[in-house]
Amino acid sequence: MFFIFGLRTRVDRSGVVQQMCRNCGNHAAQVISRRSTKFTLFFIPLIPVRTRYVQQCSFCGAQYDIAKAEARRLPVG
Repeated sequence: MFFIFGLRTRVDRSGVVQQMCRNCGNHAAQVISRRSTKFTLFFIPLIPVRTRYVQQCSFCGAQYDIAKAEARRLPVG
């Protein structure tokens, strides 16, 4: 008997906000996304392993992790 297992990451875009970038300092669109990684067994996602919230600058492309509270606080438009 054999088992097929692994990890799968799903990226959900939460929205876009206009903010000053921490990296380049330009006022540009910042894409907020949620990345959730789950343990899979036979290609069926079962157990959530990790959830991260990421903010990415559309001008310079830099991305950095943000807290869940900060991701929910941002006025998404």
